[in-house]
Amino acid sequence: MTERPALLVLRALGLGDLLTGVPALRALRRHHPGHELVLAAPARLAPALAATGTADRLLATDAPGREVPHRLPWDGPPPELAVDLHGNGPASRDALARLRPTRLIAYADARAPRWRDDEHERERWCRLLRHHGIGADADDLLIARPAVASPAPGAVVVHPGADAAARQWPPDRFAAVARALRADGRRVVVTAGRGERALAEDVARGAGLRSGDVLGGGADLPFPLLAALVAEARAVVCGDTGIAHLAAALGTPSVTLFGPVSPVLWGPPDVPRHLALWRHEGEATRPGDAHGPRPDPRLLRIRPAEVLAALAELPPPVSRPGRAAPVQPT
Repeated sequence: MTERPALLVLRALGLGDLLTGVPALRALRRHHPGHELVLAAPARLAPALAATGTADRLLATDAPGREVPHRLPWDGPPPELAVDLHGNGPASRDALARLRPTRLIAYADARAPRWRDDEHERERWCRLLRHHGIGADADDLLIARPAVASPAPGAVVVHPGADAAARQWPPDRFAAVARALRADGRRVVVTAGRGERALAEDVARGAGLRSGDVLGGGADLPFPLLAALVAEARAVVCGDTGIAHLAAALGTPSVTLFGPVSPVLWGPPDVPRHLALWRHEGEATRPGDAHGPRPDPRLLRIRPAEVLAALAELPPPVSRPGRAAPVQPT
């Protein structure tokens, strides 16, 4: 059996980055159906990658923060095509170039289009591919619903955490929203990523919820379970973090709170089921530090009453037929 040529893509970042990269990955898969498509990304994203159906396998690699991995553990023949979806500098380009691919696509290349700071993340990578003759649609972001059942079907999912304090709305405000929803007869669950259990418990206590209404925290929820929870939720309320992109990918109504960075760059699709709140007062698209140590002032301008009003505007979830995603719990 002849070994398929390899197409290696570098995007060694987080869950939200993976999901915003789905349109570009899907375009590469369509354009190169005979290649083995390999994504260089953190090992913890393997179940999420499998759920997207965009790659054949994951090449486990990681680096602190959002840095470029020092080395890609590639042990096969040089890839026929390598694509840098990680950044726009020489570090990520060179990490791929050292593997001697036959062809390399990257923004940090004389043949690439101009990098734009004001461009949405999904469109940015699709534009790079289109420049190289690969048709890509930034709106092609939906993924299949998971095969497992939700632990809380119909609940409003409140996710107070974020990977940086600058994008974390105060827990007492999340609690106020959850408390009002509960008083209105809504079921509410609070989700927590790894190390966020105390934060989620604080929100739950402030809302009058039970400890059993907090899901996750000691470790990340297994991706199939998290995806099922989001897919069958009435709505998701969160900051600009991975679960917001998961709601967009699954078509679940959502309210996302933005602070240091505009939703023009990282927001959900501009459709009624997704509402992005950003109190920027005419400021630039990147007025703050997305990785800063304190809640961004623009995020603090958003009040619980505004979030509740936005939730009331959301249309009901739309039933989406879909195949079961070929993923296994971790």
